[in-house]
Amino acid sequence: MISVKNLNFSYTRTPFIKNVGFEVKTGEIFGFLGPSGAGKSTLQKILTGLLTGFKGSVLVNGEAIGQHNNSFYENIGVDFEFPSLYEKLTAYENLKFFASLYQKHRDINTLLSKVGLLNDANKKVSDFSKGMKSRLNFIKALLHDPQVLFLDEPTSGLDPSNARVMKDLILNEKAKGKTIILTTHNMYDATELCDRVAFIVDGNIKALDTPRNLIMKRGASKIAYTYSDSGREIKMEVPLNKTSEDETFLRLIRTNCLLSIHSGEPTLNDIFVELTGRQLQ
Repeated sequence: MISVKNLNFSYTRTPFIKNVGFEVKTGEIFGFLGPSGAGKSTLQKILTGLLTGFKGSVLVNGEAIGQHNNSFYENIGVDFEFPSLYEKLTAYENLKFFASLYQKHRDINTLLSKVGLLNDANKKVSDFSKGMKSRLNFIKALLHDPQVLFLDEPTSGLDPSNARVMKDLILNEKAKGKTIILTTHNMYDATELCDRVAFIVDGNIKALDTPRNLIMKRGASKIAYTYSDSGREIKMEVPLNKTSEDETFLRLIRTNCLLSIHSGEPTLNDIFVELTGRQLQ
């Protein structure tokens, strides 16, 4: 669905995006993961045709970016981090207007219902909270049933309940065969949603793989356990593949004397720091 080769881009004379290349399969959720200013949003803007002047090859849905026409936008949906809505119009009026720009569109009330905004359909967007605007902006990107979705920090500023609603909607779109580009610095969203992630730092891809493979390649899972000894709580760790060699651990299991036990493995943030020396959050 997306093919990028030898991509270079600069806002000034200093190179910003440098020799980037990757491919995204149809029906895949592909994540750009990195700190603010790393180049994630710039890459997204190039892929959606908003930034020109780049060097290299960029194909989206078979069309070369820079040579596309307006029909290109019938098949892509974009949800920017900062909502692009008309504040003086109601939620319904906003969606009705944006729907008129496309050849086809989904049912507006159904979309509003999916994000819990149906009862606020006739309220002006200027009266919406930040989270409500984020949810409205998200379904605006779904209006014309695009084949490719570009989502920039889709859960930013949402409470856990509404973030869950948003993530379920993203997974539902994937289940329909949609291709999704997810730009985020949230390692939990990336781990849960993405089939593959690219670590972006200073305009470069530092690593690209599935979240699971990135985690398992860089650190073995561990077992952490606690037990009581002379009234004191003792904490211990053992690598998951070495548990059979830990005599204390085996003895505690046999005698049912464990106070607690849990497994642990590196997070995407741990791997990101190890590879780049930078923090995601």
